[in-house]
Amino acid sequence: MAALLAVAVLLVAWLPLHRNASAPEATAPGASATPLTALPARAADAPVLAAPTQAPADARAQNLADPFSADKLAAAPSFRFTGTTLDRARAADCLALAALAEAGGDDAGQRAVMQVVLNRVRHPAFARTVCGVVFEGSQRRSGCQFTFTCDGSLDRRYSEAARAGALARAQEALGGRVYAPVGIATHYHTDWVYPWWSPKLLKVAQVQTHLFFRWPGYWGSAAAANIAYRGGEPDVFAAAAPTIASPVVSAEAAAAAKLVPKGSGARVVMRDPSGRANFVTVDPGKGATSAIATARGLCNGQGTCRVYGWSDGSVVPRALPLPAASRAQLQFSYSRDPSGSEIVLYGCREFKGVAPEQCIPRAR
Repeated sequence: MAALLAVAVLLVAWLPLHRNASAPEATAPGASATPLTALPARAADAPVLAAPTQAPADARAQNLADPFSADKLAAAPSFRFTGTTLDRARAADCLALAALAEAGGDDAGQRAVMQVVLNRVRHPAFARTVCGVVFEGSQRRSGCQFTFTCDGSLDRRYSEAARAGALARAQEALGGRVYAPVGIATHYHTDWVYPWWSPKLLKVAQVQTHLFFRWPGYWGSAAAANIAYRGGEPDVFAAAAPTIASPVVSAEAAAAAKLVPKGSGARVVMRDPSGRANFVTVDPGKGATSAIATARGLCNGQGTCRVYGWSDGSVVPRALPLPAASRAQLQFSYSRDPSGSEIVLYGCREFKGVAPEQCIPRAR
């Protein structure tokens, strides 16, 4: 399933989101909830999915060691859609796109992803619209909640049958159909990774290779997720996309040049003043080790950091979100969360010898 569109036009565009350890408990409904800043895997933590910093077998062993919650699985209420016809079309597109990108063609997997998205829409920690939840973070320089919205996966191509099936499931979910096996889960990850936040949440379900979680205490209760949907779906693909960067390197990028290892062949084109987002050119011929050394050099402090790399300097953008031309030619993607966990993906057509699970998905 591993960060979520007007109808006819946007369909062409996509031819191509824990057991309790340390999160504080809130009290009953109506009581003051635990501050979001004190919660693991809060809305500001990006991305939801984490790539391995250890071998997949080791991550699976850690996941198996964490028990499922003994609490009864809380049932999610039916989603009540009250928006316009255009809201419905955009929401269905976003929901279907997220399900396809995260779960492939699997029926249960798609419905599980959709249920998590709708659970988030009704929770105060997340955006208030379906498209807002799916693409949450893609407009920020700190990264994406659903990694497919930033890592190049938006350029996948799906068959007519696959898209039609996902859209049909999306319409059912928006119409009130509940996928009960994941309850009111708001987080998930694959069983071959072990994000820093995984043991801090309540593990409530597994669907295929994905594990599903909710917060402990009031924030993870059905009472907390009681925000009524009001429509207002954004036209996410029509939003003004950043233009391609000019040859002029920003002052921040020039200052960051000393952080790039000598001999890497990398060049910093854009660097956010906070240092959390970096756009670079990379030399795939120097290998994956050189690219990740560049990223770690740029992310040498604490906290969240992102590095995106291209072999073609002419498509390097000025800012997030990445425009389509840049996403399509992305060759390197690095993300580090506040705990130090890393996500590393490569364009495997140019980077050789990379494990398949670390390849940026390409058009198919």
